[in-house]
Amino acid sequence: MDRLLTVKEVAERLGTWETSKERFPRRLVAERRIAFVKVGRHVRITEAALAEYVTANTVQPRSRRLRAVA
Repeated sequence: MDRLLTVKEVAERLGTWETSKERFPRRLVAERRIAFVKVGRHVRITEAALAEYVTANTVQPRSRRLRAVA
C-alpha cells in the first residue's frame, strides 16, 4: 500500500508550501482534480495519486521544426 500524505506534505512536494501554503492541494481536492482518501474528516493523498497527477500535467517541450529555405 502507498504511503498516505497529508495536504501539507503534498504542498511541500509540489513546491507550493512557501507561497500559498496548503491552498493549492486543497483546491485540487475540492475540484476533484486529484484522487484522495478521506480518513474520518482528514484528507490524505497517496504517493501514487500525486505521481499520477504530476505525470498527467507534465507538458513536454515542442520539437523544433526546421524552416524550409526559399
